[in-house]
Amino acid sequence: MNDAEVLGRQADQSDWLDRAARVGLVSYGVVYLLVGWLAIQLALGDHSENASPQGALSELSQQPFGEALVWAVAIGLTLLVVWRVVEAGFGHREKEGGARVRARLTSAGKAVIYAALAFTAYKIAAGSGSSGSSDQKSKTITAKVMDLPAGQWIVVAVGLAIIGYAVGVAWRGWKEKFAEGLQTEGKLGYSGAAYLILGKVGHIAKGIAFAIVGALFVYAGISHDPGESGGLDDALQKVLQQPFGPFLLIAVAAGIICYGLFCFAWARHLDR
Repeated sequence: MNDAEVLGRQADQSDWLDRAARVGLVSYGVVYLLVGWLAIQLALGDHSENASPQGALSELSQQPFGEALVWAVAIGLTLLVVWRVVEAGFGHREKEGGARVRARLTSAGKAVIYAALAFTAYKIAAGSGSSGSSDQKSKTITAKVMDLPAGQWIVVAVGLAIIGYAVGVAWRGWKEKFAEGLQTEGKLGYSGAAYLILGKVGHIAKGIAFAIVGALFVYAGISHDPGESGGLDDALQKVLQQPFGPFLLIAVAAGIICYGLFCFAWARHLDR
């Protein structure tokens, strides 16, 4: 075993990584609480806000001490990236063979997702990330991809990958697989039952929202229309346009808020 492997394993087992992950989960929870709140505002007729992580961070930046709060969230999200990177490189040693490889690849994928969100947070904290919605930027990027050879099918593949991720999130919620990340005390008693309900509802709602995002990309690719793609805000807008849309959107928003609250419980009872 080389020195890097030894240091990596020590980092994976360290108390400081536990603390870093807990701080990061709180930051992640704050983002989803704000997304859920903005989605409720959208359902009630306020179309001025962007119900997405970028919109949530922009909204946070406009509050008293908002710049400092966004910096704090950005740092917390960076700590989440550190946790998942260490886990991807040296974690999941209780698993063997292919199961360990899959688990480490999953951790690496989560690190990429957290890194993208952290990058957005740093841009907003620095005052350079509030211009242009994330959905408009998504459409612009999609249009550029479609200009590439086989670009149409790359967009479809991206959409299918997002749908796959969404199905995985919803499945973890339905089967309560997320509970594996909680300490035993976080699953016992009335509080434990509440945490499990929050996690189940939250994961399913998050899965539904991102499945719609993926479907938008698939449709954009098939129709060769980048304007049909979009991010979370566009997905929630689609929900709003359905029969009984405001009620459906409030239900999805409530689920997203549940996910944010679960992140707080996860931070408190984290079992890596």
